[in-house]
Amino acid sequence: MLKAELRKQYKTLRNALSTPEVDDFSLSIANQLLKLPIWELSFYHIFLAIEEHKEVNTDYILNILSGKDKHILISKSDFETGLMTHFLLTDNTVIKKNSYNIPEPVDGIEILNDKIEVVFIPLLAFDKKGNRVGYGKGFYDRFLANCKPETIKIGLSFFEAETEITNLFESDIRLDYCVTPKEVYKF
Repeated sequence: MLKAELRKQYKTLRNALSTPEVDDFSLSIANQLLKLPIWELSFYHIFLAIEEHKEVNTDYILNILSGKDKHILISKSDFETGLMTHFLLTDNTVIKKNSYNIPEPVDGIEILNDKIEVVFIPLLAFDKKGNRVGYGKGFYDRFLANCKPETIKIGLSFFEAETEITNLFESDIRLDYCVTPKEVYKF
């Protein structure tokens, strides 16, 4: 299926979820993540959910990372350059929503891509080969292209895999895993 069709379909599916469903599914995803062999690493990049888009609530994952005493990184997006800057999340980090309702750090301690070992990635849909459909701006593809090759890329999805995404670009970066409330996909 084409990315544009999947983007439209999965936005509709996500919008149909109730707030309790989003929370229950998000908690299940966090629990599924505990099965992955990633917990000996130190630097984890995570997105902060856009509640209005009913994204996976990453608070549960943040609690796990914090409890395991990991370095947690969050990003600030620059819509003029299409790039993201990554900051260490600390007790003093001030979070504000940008004009797209994305929660972001105001400032902080910047961490370069080469330190990042695990990236939790928001998405709308994914396929059985590890390809994903995001919002179409390319922020994560550009970001992941500048990470180390061994950086572990983990998609988070409320829904199961599509058979195939047909219109891929050379710049698309595949996932290593995708975690849903019911399953862990390894690619």
